[in-house]
Amino acid sequence: MDEVRMPGGGTAMREVVEHLGAVAVVALDEDGKVVLIHQYRHPVGRRLWELPAGLLDVEGEDPAKTAARELEEEVNLAASEWSTLVDVAASPGFTDEVVRVFLARGLTEANRTEPEGDEEADIVVERIPLADAVAKVFAGEIINASTVAGLLAAQAVLNGQAQPRPADARWDDKPTAFARRRR
Repeated sequence: MDEVRMPGGGTAMREVVEHLGAVAVVALDEDGKVVLIHQYRHPVGRRLWELPAGLLDVEGEDPAKTAARELEEEVNLAASEWSTLVDVAASPGFTDEVVRVFLARGLTEANRTEPEGDEEADIVVERIPLADAVAKVFAGEIINASTVAGLLAAQAVLNGQAQPRPADARWDDKPTAFARRRR
């Protein structure tokens, strides 16, 4: 519990779930298809369509490197072009979790031979046209927040409505409290 000074001058008690932060990857192939994974998520009790993603759980690892590692671990792909699409505060009313979503292009098969663990072994991987993935967002079939934000941002970039940032762009909202306490 944190005691928080509110903008009006009063104080309030707030529960905060501290998080390491995470990355997600919109992996877009030369045919305009995005790589999605279908995996079980216990808190919602079902499988969800998501982007390849993972925690910033290696101390000192650059977020773009984490994204590249997760792309290889989860879907056995490597990418030659990386940029930052968006940063997403998962649920800022109770957690400091922020996810950086990258755009990865120039995809090639990686060298992984076996899935890393039980979670990766259970993942179903599909490539679908980006426009179809965006349609699934609006149909309520894709609900993961970073996936929704990443797909819509990628569509805006491809339509010329937005420009991605460099892969190493500043990340002022990257969570740090939990990582500091783990040391």
